[in-house]
Amino acid sequence: MVKFKSTTRLPSIDSSVVLTQTDTTVGFISQDKVKLYEIKSRNPSKPFIKVYSNFSEFSSHGNRVPKSKKNLVRRSKKTTFIIKNRAFRIAQSHLNSQVIRDLKWSYSTSANESSKRFDREFCEDKADIIVEDKDGLCESSSSTLLKINYVKQVRIR
Repeated sequence: MVKFKSTTRLPSIDSSVVLTQTDTTVGFISQDKVKLYEIKSRNPSKPFIKVYSNFSEFSSHGNRVPKSKKNLVRRSKKTTFIIKNRAFRIAQSHLNSQVIRDLKWSYSTSANESSKRFDREFCEDKADIIVEDKDGLCESSSSTLLKINYVKQVRIR
């Protein structure tokens, strides 16, 4: 089920904030990080995770992974990586939604107010588009967070 606030058939997905079940938990995704900062009332110095639809899309944006860590990144599930202070995740959408499949990359954050639990009413009020399947939206654990470089990897979360 997809709900829109707009009266037009399909608003521009590039500037919309989408509330959806991500590969880990309920999240806001958008290509407009300014809107996400406003919704979350978040400090602009704290960056968002950038989620790519596949590894080749990640590479086409000029990103690089140490050769010794490529297989780790390609095969990872529910894992966020930090390389040179940039956080990213490779995650295909499991939802059968054309709105989500058309996004090659997006900024992602948990669907809640900063430092608070998931509140459906708050999230529905802030989102431009809501994508939900038959299982609904449910809060679950966040992704594993690994900081990697050429030599080592450190688990942060």
